Amino acid sequence: MLMPMAMAVSNSSMVSGVKNLQSHMTRYPGVLHSSKQSLQFCFDARIFFEKTYNRTHSEINQRCRCLPLNSKDKSDYSALPNPYEDEAEDVSRATLIWRAIKLPIYSVALVPLSTGTFSTRRYLLLLASSVLIITWLNLSNDVYDFDTGADKNKKESVVNLVGSRIGTLVAAYSLLILGFIGLSWVSVEAGNMRAILLLTCAVICGYIYQCPPFRLSYQGLGEPLCFAAFGPFATTAFYLLLGSASEIHYIPLTGTILSVSLLVGLTTTLILFCSHFHQVEGDLAVGKMSPLVRLGTERGSVVVKVAVLTLYSLLVALGLSRDLPLICSFLCALTLPMGKLVVSYVEENHKNKWKIFMAKYYCVRLHTLFGAALVAGLVAARMLTNRHVPKLVFQ
Repeated sequence: MLMPMAMAVSNSSMVSGVKNLQSHMTRYPGVLHSSKQSLQFCFDARIFFEKTYNRTHSEINQRCRCLPLNSKDKSDYSALPNPYEDEAEDVSRATLIWRAIKLPIYSVALVPLSTGTFSTRRYLLLLASSVLIITWLNLSNDVYDFDTGADKNKKESVVNLVGSRIGTLVAAYSLLILGFIGLSWVSVEAGNMRAILLLTCAVICGYIYQCPPFRLSYQGLGEPLCFAAFGPFATTAFYLLLGSASEIHYIPLTGTILSVSLLVGLTTTLILFCSHFHQVEGDLAVGKMSPLVRLGTERGSVVVKVAVLTLYSLLVALGLSRDLPLICSFLCALTLPMGKLVVSYVEENHKNKWKIFMAKYYCVRLHTLFGAALVAGLVAARMLTNRHVPKLVFQ
């Protein structure tokens, strides 16, 4: 209320106020003896209002100079000093460890692996190997981002938590070796070396994404590499290894395999894209030109909307073309509310880095639900009919 009062005070209104005060003092004799003090108080009040208004107006202009005055978007005001900023950063060590582990992210290994014929022994060995390789991706990414300064203020960085860059790097590459041995073992046992070739390409994509001297993620190429690694390469390879791979002498680029790999690759890439919303300032400071640094968060939110629309449009198109079983399209379409939630959350909070941090976890939920529906549809199609599902995929 102080600013409107100060702006309303003028010379004429102050004079009028003084005359009114004198009239009241005449009607009430008890205050006549303090008339001089009252007049002095009025002039002191005027000076106080003017000084306070000038100071407050200057401070608010300084804080809000980049914000639209009539914006209806609450996120536009996220640039103001956040009184809960310290509270947002003051999280428990257990929470930081949970964030560093990134357990929900491992669904990116579970979904493509579960789309083939189920063989318990191979499935478990491939799952364990995939988890080890994804752990290498996470740990080595923390190490190399630590080297460039991108993770300087990232409390959940493994390097910052354990305090050892060398130890984290050694652990990362030890896990990579163990994971790759597991993948090779299954490929040799299945008699299909083409599968390990595809998985090798997937690992190479992960390496050039983050490791020196390539670090292609700093050039904005992380998302295409992620799509290729988890989509066409990994998904096709797991189909081969979990099927009767010993009888396969060529890479079967059937419609179903390509359809599944495209959908899985798209939902996985969406996780990576949304994980950068809250890191734009830090990435820009170290020269990491991710797509969000180039586009900005507002246009980035539009990209998320287009990606989700593309996902479900592609789902319908593949179902109608019979490249994907209709039951898959139906079950995956049931996840549409989760897709809408991802879009609305990013649109509403893309400028608030404290809230947009959760966007990648909403994408993980979409990826997991969509993948589970996809797997259920493939299994149901196999049980009901083999007409729309290539025999090669499910044998």
